[in-house]
Amino acid sequence: MTTSKTNPKVDEFLSKTKKWKAEFEKLRSIVLDCELTEDFKWMHPCYTFEKKNIVLIHGFKEYCALLFQKGALLKDPNGILIQQTENVQAARQIRFTNVEEIMEMESILKAYIQEAIKVEKSGLEVNYKKHEEYSIPEEFQKKLDEIPALKTAFEALTPGRQRAYLLHFSAPKQAKTRESRVEKCMQQILEGKGLND
Repeated sequence: MTTSKTNPKVDEFLSKTKKWKAEFEKLRSIVLDCELTEDFKWMHPCYTFEKKNIVLIHGFKEYCALLFQKGALLKDPNGILIQQTENVQAARQIRFTNVEEIMEMESILKAYIQEAIKVEKSGLEVNYKKHEEYSIPEEFQKKLDEIPALKTAFEALTPGRQRAYLLHFSAPKQAKTRESRVEKCMQQILEGKGLND
């Protein structure tokens, strides 16, 4: 592992890590062997090539993972890339539950990282679903039809903000809950704000 490529923020993160410490350290050494620049973004070790995000190391309750920013573009000959949820379009994870698993897969992981670097060098981009392709829940559509100002305000939001609202409104199984979410967010939309603004 080349020390010139390590980042003090990642050192600090690892020093405070209790769960997955050995796994994170092994993943870090594998990624750094692939000539990536170590950074710290979104509260996680992040590895870049020419300032473009390639892979993140992160941990969850049941597993830790390497998250490939453009994982959807990787070939995945080993069938190990996982899409976290149906709404995640580009990123894919390789999950681990112990350091032995990581050690056994080291050469495979390096091959995946090298492919991710090639994808970045080639300029390939993920074809994201357009916000128009997301369905509008009927409870929200009804309000858009009833209140022209709401429709105008919603259409003026950025595609990402529109998508966030549509996913938020669509998530509940019960119509009553969907209606409640729409009601709670109407003023925010009218003010031109996103779901998390």
